[in-house]
Amino acid sequence: MKKGTPEDPKGLIAEAYRIDGITEAECRSIFLDWALSLPKDAEARPLIEVLLDRHREEGHPMTAVLREGMERGSAPRRRGGASGRRN
Repeated sequence: MKKGTPEDPKGLIAEAYRIDGITEAECRSIFLDWALSLPKDAEARPLIEVLLDRHREEGHPMTAVLREGMERGSAPRRRGGASGRRN
């Protein structure tokens, strides 16, 4: 798989599946980086569905993290500047 797909703009998720011995904590960090790299108006849930369908590796920690991302809803958003200080 090449980098730069709409579902995985930086190829982060695909790379996580290639790393032998990757931990769930490392997968969570990669998932956060992935989520923050999505375009501002992108909905994470449909993209996660595509990624889960593409990789289908039961027992892999990234699969567990992606499923958790599906359950929790939208991706985390970076809140910087004045809008971040208002909350």
